[in-house]
Amino acid sequence: MNSASQDATRERIESALAEPLGALGLDVEAVEITPAGKRRVLRVAVDKDGGVTLDDVADATREVNRVLDESDVMGEQPYTLEVTSRGVDRPLTLPRHWRRNAGRLVKVTREDGSAVTGRILEAGEESVALEVTGRRTDLPYSGVRKALVQVEFNRKGTGAADGADEEGED
Repeated sequence: MNSASQDATRERIESALAEPLGALGLDVEAVEITPAGKRRVLRVAVDKDGGVTLDDVADATREVNRVLDESDVMGEQPYTLEVTSRGVDRPLTLPRHWRRNAGRLVKVTREDGSAVTGRILEAGEESVALEVTGRRTDLPYSGVRKALVQVEFNRKGTGAADGADEEGED
C-alpha cells in the first residue's frame, strides 16, 4: 500500500470512527496502519476527559470492530486491531490535549527553538498557562512547536491535579 493510499485509508477510518466513538464519549486521537509481514496492524488511539479506562478500551474495541466489519475500508488484506489510550509519548497538539493534562509537567519547544518546562495550570482554546519556576507563564499555542508530557516519578504533593498520575497511570 503506497503512502497516499495509506493516508486516504487512515482518513476514512478516522472519519468512520469519529461519530460512533464520540457516542461513547471518546475522541479518536490517532489512527496508524503499519505493515507486519502479510498482515497490517491497525492501531487506534482514543482519549477522553478524565482519562481512558480498560473498560473504555474494551468498549471502543468492540465498536471499532463493528464499524470495520460493516465497511470495506480495510479491504481484503488481513489486519490486527489494537485500540489504546493516547499515552504520554504523544505530543500535545490540540487544546483538549492540554486541558486533559492539567497539573502535569510538560516540556515545550517554542517556535523560536527555545525550550521551557513547566506545569500546566490551565488550558484555553488559544493558549496555555504554565507554572515555570514558581511563576505563571502564558503561551499561545501558535508559539508552540512541540510539547510533551514529562514522566514524573516520586512527585511530591497531593493536590487535585496530582490524581493517579503519581503512580504512572493514564
